[in-house]
Amino acid sequence: MKSLLKYFKGLRVACVLAPLFKLTEALLELFIPVLIARIIDNGITVGDRAYILRCVLYIVALGFVGLLFAVTAQYFSAKAATGFAERLRNAAYRNIQGYSYTQLDAAGIPSMITRLTGDVDRVQSGVNMTLRLLLRSPFVVFGSVIAACMIDMKSALLFIGTVPVLAVIVFGIMLAGIRLFGKVQAYLDRITKSTEDTLSGARVIRAFGSEQREAAHFADTAAALAAIQKFTGRITALLTPTTYIIINLATVLLIYTGALRVEQRLLTQGAVVALYNYMAKILVELIKLADLIITITKAAASAKRTAALINEPPEDTAEISADAAYAPGAPLLEFRGVGMTYRGAAAPALENVSLTAEAGQRIGIIGGTGAGKSTLISLIPRFYDYDRGEILFCGVPIAALSGGALRREIGIVPQHTVLFSGTVRDNIRWGKSDADDDEITAALTAAQADFVLKKDGGLDFMIRENGANLSGGQKQRLAIARALVKKPKILILDDSASALDYATDYRLRQALAALDYRPCVFIVSQRTVAVRDCDQILVLDDGRPAGVGAHAELLKTCAVYREIHDSQSPEEAAQ
Repeated sequence: MKSLLKYFKGLRVACVLAPLFKLTEALLELFIPVLIARIIDNGITVGDRAYILRCVLYIVALGFVGLLFAVTAQYFSAKAATGFAERLRNAAYRNIQGYSYTQLDAAGIPSMITRLTGDVDRVQSGVNMTLRLLLRSPFVVFGSVIAACMIDMKSALLFIGTVPVLAVIVFGIMLAGIRLFGKVQAYLDRITKSTEDTLSGARVIRAFGSEQREAAHFADTAAALAAIQKFTGRITALLTPTTYIIINLATVLLIYTGALRVEQRLLTQGAVVALYNYMAKILVELIKLADLIITITKAAASAKRTAALINEPPEDTAEISADAAYAPGAPLLEFRGVGMTYRGAAAPALENVSLTAEAGQRIGIIGGTGAGKSTLISLIPRFYDYDRGEILFCGVPIAALSGGALRREIGIVPQHTVLFSGTVRDNIRWGKSDADDDEITAALTAAQADFVLKKDGGLDFMIRENGANLSGGQKQRLAIARALVKKPKILILDDSASALDYATDYRLRQALAALDYRPCVFIVSQRTVAVRDCDQILVLDDGRPAGVGAHAELLKTCAVYREIHDSQSPEEAAQ
């Protein structure tokens, strides 16, 4: 968590002024019991109204000045806390953007969402309260003890004996709480994941009539969260009543012994009232301190989780840009004995894949479900890194290229189409941020997505979240247009025409072949009709190459390809 302190840079003045103003307010507050004692002993006892009025005015003035200091302290503490939280959230988000798919898989999307929202908010609250109370409360407690010693040393021994006992209780419960609050946050990750899965899959759940089962599963998860929260609450709840009991017992003993000493004329009535006020201040401040300890405990657990998100180094550490001097005459893309195993997997997802792709070629990737098709094309933009063999882009190993620079040369249409809420224009400009309307229209036409031009608003037609107001085929075509608008050197279509009818799919393939620039197109599909016109077709079977060649050649030489082709309908195979 020490690594997070650097995010206070530029906020140090606020971090100093907030507790400074709060301590000044606390110092002024310590004078009030003394003034009350003087009112009783020097004003009320002798009937001096003028003296009483002066002391009352002093108390009002101290209260007013203390209020100004308290408001100022709150301003600076809020400024420091919100600024710190903003920097934490931005740093975590920026770091996540550099995560590889492997790191994203390991961290978990629900957990990252919880950390960026709830955990950072809890850290912000902890910083705010820490700046205001962490120094103020101990200052008032020890200041009250010192003031009690100055009034009556014998009575002050009661203060001196009470504070260490309370300190042991407070810090003991705090240490237990830190571990427990970490567990609470882990359970919050689980319930966030359960919620995300349920809401994103609502249509599937209803289609299978599984609402009750999912509700029961969610209830079990929520019950587990509630159980750990209750247990944690029981432990931390001991803090306030225990503090109350000890302080109140000390107060009762103080009043009793004080009354005896007043009767013996060893102590004045005003002094007893002042001692009582100081004891009451200790009670109030220790209650505040107890609440602060609980808040700090939660914030510490959240800070640890946030720090883990920020300090996880992105796996893509290459610094060479895609503008580096490439080897003259080298193939656009070359696989040399490439293999890859997912982290934690028992068996490799890919083994010994070799392939050469030139600019302007169309490369088909085909195979059964789980054959490794999506894994293979995920290696090209470095979503995952291979662990055996080598992939070269224009003669340069892609492991030496930064992922961002490499992806600027690649247009990707993922298997699961994702569109964002906004206009058609906004969505297409994800491919090229400065694309004008003519470029967007050309990309839409080539992708067979010009149907949106006929909708109300045309390019300003509003797409709902994740394309909820579009069909599956319409979303796929818009995603293809988004990739085409950047005119990439490599275009990857990962089963991106699965929702298209045969006629539209055919027109799309014809349009891609007629583009006025020459991208190397990778077409991933389970249908031979989608890849039959490709210059090369790579057939994968359980992560291994089963054959490479043209359609006619593979029908003769590759049993796996022939089986896939023959298993499809005669109408589809004839396309």
